[in-house]
Amino acid sequence: MHRFFVRPEVVVGEQVSIDGELAHQLINVLRLAQGDRVLLLDDSGWEYQVELGRFDAKRIAGRVLQKGPSRGEPATSIVLYQGLLKANKFEYVLQKGTEVGIAAFVPLICRRSVPDISAESVRSKVARWRKIVQEAAEQSGRGRLPELREPCSFEEAVGVQGMFLLLWEGEGETGLKEALRRHAPGGPVGLFVGPEGGFTAEEVALARAQGGVAVTLGKRTLRAETAGLVAASIVLFERGELGG
Repeated sequence: MHRFFVRPEVVVGEQVSIDGELAHQLINVLRLAQGDRVLLLDDSGWEYQVELGRFDAKRIAGRVLQKGPSRGEPATSIVLYQGLLKANKFEYVLQKGTEVGIAAFVPLICRRSVPDISAESVRSKVARWRKIVQEAAEQSGRGRLPELREPCSFEEAVGVQGMFLLLWEGEGETGLKEALRRHAPGGPVGLFVGPEGGFTAEEVALARAQGGVAVTLGKRTLRAETAGLVAASIVLFERGELGG
């Protein structure tokens, strides 16, 4: 069954009114008809099974057949602070991270980020990024849209996160599983991942001074666009929220 995030006002009691881009998609792209059913999500954790009723050129009326909590949302809130990457790689992280179950993404401007990346250039891409996140959330059965936060510098981020885990290829002792059990046995988890060139020694030192714990993912060096996805999967697996 097709899944779509909608504005909360689309569903009022048992009545549904769909217009705009979504109505166009249902009518002209998917060619749905009266009597077909879809799942609508209001971004609050609830999902609605809706039977489509009356159609006109730009609007669809429907009625709610069933309401229930979405089962696709992990209880563990993971915030991924991702060092900014070349555009297609960062979009890959957003898409796959949403599928895995990450709750929020923070574009991180690090010392080794691509030189032409700035907060202003990032903001110009936000609309596209939000669309990527929404489509991935619909496809993967999420009940809430992951938050896409404002880009910030590494220094700003480590100053506000509290305890967090820094994925660093220079760490040779503390593994992610060990750090989770010792420092974050429950509650939200902040993951910091560097850009293509990794974190500088100065950034690692600053992170540790601010309460961060540097961790390794093992003997193999992962790409910048892969490391956060693997780490988030491990966190959810350790918490019993991935793998059955």
